[in-house]
Amino acid sequence: MSAPRTLPWPLVALFAAGYLAPYLLPTIVGRLDAGLPLSATQAGAVGSALLLSSATAGFLVAARGERLGPRTLARAGLALAALGYGGAALTGAVPAVVAGALIGGFGSGTVTAVAAGGIAAMGVPPREGVRAWGRDPHRVTTLGLLVVSALAGALYLTIPHLGPGHGRPLAALALTALAVWPLTGRLSARTAPARTSRAERGRLPHRRAGLLLAAAMPCWSLAQNALWGVSGRIGLDQAHLGEAAVGAVFAVALGAGLAGVVGAGALGPRLGRAVPIGGGTALIAGCVALSASATDLRAFAFGEISWNLLYPVVLSYVIGLAASLDPRGRWAVLVGSAGSLGTAAGPLTGSLLAAGAGFPGMGQVLAAALLGVAVPMTVVALRVGRPLPPVVELPLETAAVPARDAYDTAPPNSYASTSAR
Repeated sequence: MSAPRTLPWPLVALFAAGYLAPYLLPTIVGRLDAGLPLSATQAGAVGSALLLSSATAGFLVAARGERLGPRTLARAGLALAALGYGGAALTGAVPAVVAGALIGGFGSGTVTAVAAGGIAAMGVPPREGVRAWGRDPHRVTTLGLLVVSALAGALYLTIPHLGPGHGRPLAALALTALAVWPLTGRLSARTAPARTSRAERGRLPHRRAGLLLAAAMPCWSLAQNALWGVSGRIGLDQAHLGEAAVGAVFAVALGAGLAGVVGAGALGPRLGRAVPIGGGTALIAGCVALSASATDLRAFAFGEISWNLLYPVVLSYVIGLAASLDPRGRWAVLVGSAGSLGTAAGPLTGSLLAAGAGFPGMGQVLAAALLGVAVPMTVVALRVGRPLPPVVELPLETAAVPARDAYDTAPPNSYASTSAR
């Protein structure tokens, strides 16, 4: 008799709640610029501050999260997200909005760290007939990306019809955090002690590959989010589209992202990780240059849709590569948090590049950076990103090593943070 599969919906829901803020970044930055006495660069700086707060939470949870259980951390993060984003949505005072964005961002980062830690531990052996879904972190990551893409796409179609003001997207983030709260009851209240020696706890496998990937991720994430943070302005100011049209393009683009996520999940490890990461990043570079130079609806839509089709595919393989470096999630935490730093700098970098070189010049710089960073990421994937062995159903009597389920009880010392959009 084979062990039944269990869908890790609490992890998926936390993943989606944590990632939603970066996905809504264009409309958040655009509405801060339009609805508050802020310049475009200042609005981009607020977006960067939100994401930097999220990255900081990832580092802190990585360093100290083992002392607390995933349920406690998840609920604390959701509470901070609801209070921070909700408070920012209800006020028009710039200092209060900034403070709320920082608090909400810290909550989002905490939630993402809990979800990523659980996903990194999905490969543990079965326990008492219960096992993680497919025992494959890549499949769970693609499911999380699928959910957050669908949710963000629906919000991009809805928010323009709810009226102007900066509060609508922030309120959506707060309500999402509240909606996910009930699912935290299925998380463990405490962290299970790791069954490893002190020497093993202090040793990081694949040290050179991990450091190279951690050094490359800030640039990769920065280039992605520099464009994403100003995409709304490109559509409004350079392509001369209305907010509803821009929102529709983003919704369709995120729908394409859903197709990309489904394709990545179906493809799985068949091509390894080097081709999706290296080749996909090179294709993304071309999409970034095209989208940034768009002057009409056709070019803008094609660039954004193509880019959003490829982005979650590559991201899912990068997350899987980081998780494969260390099954306890330590490289996932370092690589993900390093990527989050690049993500945080993206909106401000995009605003500064656009102000100095124009949108087309910004796109060329970002495309060149992506092409350059694709090389070390591909090298890492070639060295340690070999295709994963197929998942087989194990009879219950052959499960010699008891382990804990990836979300019904806590993963062993594996709290991680992944790079956001």
